[in-house]
Amino acid sequence: MKTSDFDYDLPEELIAQTPLKDRSSSRLLVVDASKSEKTAFSDHHFSDIIDYLNPGDALVINETKVLPARIYGTKTETSGAVELLLLKDLGDDTWECLARPQKRLKPGTKINFGDLMEATVISTFDEGVTHVKFAYAGIFLETLNQIGTMPLPPYIHEQLKDQDRYQTIYAKNLGSAAAPTAGLHFTPDLLNKIEKKGVKIIKITLHVGLGTFRPVQVDDVKNHKMHTEEYEITGQAAREINETKNRGGRIIAVGTTSVRTLEAVANKNHGKIVADRGETDIFIYPGYQFQIVDALITNFHLPKSTLLMLVSAFLEQKIAGNSPKTASEADLSKSTMPGRDLILKAYQHAIDEKYRFFSFGDAMLIM
Repeated sequence: MKTSDFDYDLPEELIAQTPLKDRSSSRLLVVDASKSEKTAFSDHHFSDIIDYLNPGDALVINETKVLPARIYGTKTETSGAVELLLLKDLGDDTWECLARPQKRLKPGTKINFGDLMEATVISTFDEGVTHVKFAYAGIFLETLNQIGTMPLPPYIHEQLKDQDRYQTIYAKNLGSAAAPTAGLHFTPDLLNKIEKKGVKIIKITLHVGLGTFRPVQVDDVKNHKMHTEEYEITGQAAREINETKNRGGRIIAVGTTSVRTLEAVANKNHGKIVADRGETDIFIYPGYQFQIVDALITNFHLPKSTLLMLVSAFLEQKIAGNSPKTASEADLSKSTMPGRDLILKAYQHAIDEKYRFFSFGDAMLIM
């Protein structure tokens, strides 16, 4: 399985640069693996998601909150510019970061961030990963709020006027270096309507870090190594997930971060969800057997990314669970990577229909 198998061409003008005024007015592409290839795709608005949720289902959301994790400073000795993207709190005021330009940062190098904070480089690793120790007066997060900016992806070139638009409305637990973007489409009104329909809203946490958005730089997918990310599932969330599964309800994961958390915990516990807190480097690609997730709400992902591999794997399993009813479905079921084939056709449909892509773009429901 090659990384190039997950490539596609995207017109640059379809990369969403700003969020829509109304979160739930984004478009929604529904991909139904139970239908023939000709009828598998249908176009909607995100607010229509409620029509695809049934009483007794559970919507699993990621409560992580994005840190103002991008900070700009200067080297004390040379005044050279340095950019740090905070990825993970290692304890004792030490953080794992992505640093630019890393080649000019040696252990012991000091970086000033105005008069508010100083960092000392502890060690450097491959691909820009750097460990630094911070010194500051007062409370770290308060200082970070003063000097940091939202870590928007590099493909977004417009300035974000409202920083809260890179947070979900239910963001609570600080710790992410990027937003769980599938959740950006929900409004309080939409979630309220979903709950009134009898759908349980279950809250978990995975702090998005390098593991989610690090590019795949190997030819063979199986040689890619994910970085670890921190997660937590509370006892209440575990009970609600298991109760939903036991009574025949569906688990609908909001975003790939929710998927990775649920499947990582299930893998540790023989297919069951238990209260758990830890780190995961789970890497999901075609051939993986999902144990918990029944449907997935997600955004459109970058070419050759681990996230595109994950949704390909999910759709592959959904296709396998449906017996072919038409010639086109039968042909698809004989494909070596039917999920990859169908998801790329869905992406081409979205391109043809001028959907907006990536973080501030439109959404998909895969079921």
